[in-house]
Amino acid sequence: MLDRFDLQLLDLVQRDDSRTAESLATDVALSPSAIARRLRRLRAEGWIARTIALLGPAITGRRLRAVVLVQLSEHADQRGKTALLERIDEAPEVQFCYELAGSYDLLLLFDCDTMAEFNEVAERVLVSDATVRRYETSFVKREAKFAPFIKTSET
Repeated sequence: MLDRFDLQLLDLVQRDDSRTAESLATDVALSPSAIARRLRRLRAEGWIARTIALLGPAITGRRLRAVVLVQLSEHADQRGKTALLERIDEAPEVQFCYELAGSYDLLLLFDCDTMAEFNEVAERVLVSDATVRRYETSFVKREAKFAPFIKTSET
């Protein structure tokens, strides 16, 4: 079970995982060694799944990004859906995939160098699959907000 210190630490490392235990101790009323132990435990127990670096606009600003909404066929069986999701997972150009409730079944974010690359990946992953009924693409003009942060504490 997570206590208030764990929740505070999770909030802080989501914003900046490069902070040292000493730095975190300025915001959490624990010693640096207690913080380091807690962070190791939170990782071991799966509360922190992984640590990644978010690239800045110097790189991401030059990329072609597309949000793709996917409708699956009414007759799509579980095997077909599973195969599609595996193909999506194997495509490094697809940054994330959410299963949705509502008019569309999937929401994907593509990140490609060029329109030709986007077309090739969409053809390979979506168009050639009978499970996909249709898909709709919107291209990202600019990133207005990107905050992969989930508030976990009550404070």
